[in-house]
Amino acid sequence: MLWQPALPDRYATLTEDELGQAISARRRELGQSLLILGHHYQQDDVIRHADLIGDSLKLSQMAAEESARRKSRFIVFCGVHFMAETADILTDESVEVILPDLSAGCSMADMAGYDDTVEAWRRIHDGLAGSARVIPITYVNSSAAIKAFVGEHGGACCTSSNAAQVFDWALRGGDDAAGDAHDATAARRSKDDIRILFLPDQHLGRNTSAQKGFRTEVHEAAGLGPAETALYQPRKPDGGLTDEAIRAAKVLLWAGHCSVHKLFRPEHVAQARERQPEITVLVHPECAQEVVDLADMSGSTEMIIRTIESAAPGSHWSVGTEVHLVNRLAASAAARGVHVRILSDCQCLCTTMYRIDQAHLLWVLDNLAEGRVVNRVSVHPDARRLARLALERMLANVAAPRPAASTAAAAPREQLLVD
Repeated sequence: MLWQPALPDRYATLTEDELGQAISARRRELGQSLLILGHHYQQDDVIRHADLIGDSLKLSQMAAEESARRKSRFIVFCGVHFMAETADILTDESVEVILPDLSAGCSMADMAGYDDTVEAWRRIHDGLAGSARVIPITYVNSSAAIKAFVGEHGGACCTSSNAAQVFDWALRGGDDAAGDAHDATAARRSKDDIRILFLPDQHLGRNTSAQKGFRTEVHEAAGLGPAETALYQPRKPDGGLTDEAIRAAKVLLWAGHCSVHKLFRPEHVAQARERQPEITVLVHPECAQEVVDLADMSGSTEMIIRTIESAAPGSHWSVGTEVHLVNRLAASAAARGVHVRILSDCQCLCTTMYRIDQAHLLWVLDNLAEGRVVNRVSVHPDARRLARLALERMLANVAAPRPAASTAAAAPREQLLVD
């Protein structure tokens, strides 16, 4: 986590209404030079100021297009640190990306450190002893350093909506020309000779492995045969794996997780059905496999949004994802007679996202208006090039999603909802 200096005292004396009015005034003053991005998990009093609302990668992609169209000089990303890094990677170098609170990190992204990943790469190859080629895949919820490592070593990024397609690409051999010294002499290999290292979310990796037909540890525990996935734990000697376990695994999962989605448990699914027998349970694939297997549906944030928006009047839904998003979906759905509640009553909120508030947003805008850029997030050019390569491999090998954009009439300026 980066250190965020305390704000000047005057920001603590303003009410939420006064902060909101001051932010609106600064937005008008800065005009087209400013583009504010708001992630779906952001709290309501912040997201109402966003020009673009969406999930992390698509927000950055749309921001690159929109900032070029507007000739914006500054992007303020109301999200977390890895999201601001991705925006910096994808936007023109003339655009400066700002994170209102530098301490708004992501615990999942922080679970995969660069040095640990380098050591894991060495350990896995030592365990395989040249018997297979390893292709790394990183979830976009990762640092620029990890995206760069993956890009350098012949791998690709993925999102929760296209992870299965990126798995298919990797299992076909990835990019033939990609790779590193470990695989320099390897010709194109069959599916049986490919191994995937999936960072940093073990649950998305495990759920995707199950979707692609691999037996996981959950299947093994149920007596369905030996697991074809193995958990690499960077805090344990040798990752907690023997050479035999590494050679037996088709997919090596990094021991990371989302602190929000980890809170949903199988018993929450049972309780939801006890309360409302006709309920449909819809969860994010960052939840544990035991939860995803019991749910009726699972999918990305945008899949969840689209599903609820198209739900039939009178239907009942229990949704396993971040509470601010669920609450907004529930309020909107109620007007159509659709009943939505969160899967668990525990406080399933993204606490690091919660660090972004109106006071910090106003502070960065005040500084911009006075000619100062504070809290700029800038990725080193070498890391930027390699991380972009990992993103480009993903985009080149997955089907393009259907376009989705809508204008929010209540927004002070043009506001787009993106996936």
